[in-house]
Amino acid sequence: MGALDYLSNFCTVTSTRTKRKPMQTVEIKVRMDCDGCERRVRNAVTSLKGVKSVEVNRKQSRVIVSGYLDPNKVLKRVRSTGKVRAQFWPYVEQHLVYYPHASGAYDRRAPSGYVRNVVQAFPASSNAPAEENFVSLFSDDNVNACSIM
Repeated sequence: MGALDYLSNFCTVTSTRTKRKPMQTVEIKVRMDCDGCERRVRNAVTSLKGVKSVEVNRKQSRVIVSGYLDPNKVLKRVRSTGKVRAQFWPYVEQHLVYYPHASGAYDRRAPSGYVRNVVQAFPASSNAPAEENFVSLFSDDNVNACSIM
C-alpha cells in the first residue's frame, strides 16, 4: 500500500485555482449625452469577465456595476470608450453627512440629494453628556434637582 500511495501522488493532477475576486459594486461617474453613449458604456462594461449586473442612469451620469471584478479595470474599460473624464463616484447621500453645507462638501454639479464625499469634522462626543445633564436637571424623578422651582 505504501508504494501505491507514493506512485499515486505522482499521477494526481493538482489544480492551481486562482483565488476568486470578492463580489463588489463599483459606481462610476460618466457624462453621457445620448443613447449611443449609454449603449457604448453599457456594452463595454458588460463584456468584462465577472460582471453580474450593470445599471446605467444617464440623468445622474452614473454607472453601477456589480460582480466579481477589479474596480480599476472597470474604470479603464469605461475610459476606453472615449469617456476620458470618467471617475469613481465621488458623492454620498446628503443625509449620511454631518455637515452637508461645509466647504468642499457642497457641489453644484452633484445630483439632487447628494454631496461630495470629503473628510469632515464629526460633532464632538463631549456635547452628548452635557445635553444629558440638562435633561436630568428637569426630571420628574428628582424633585430637588430643579433650582428654579
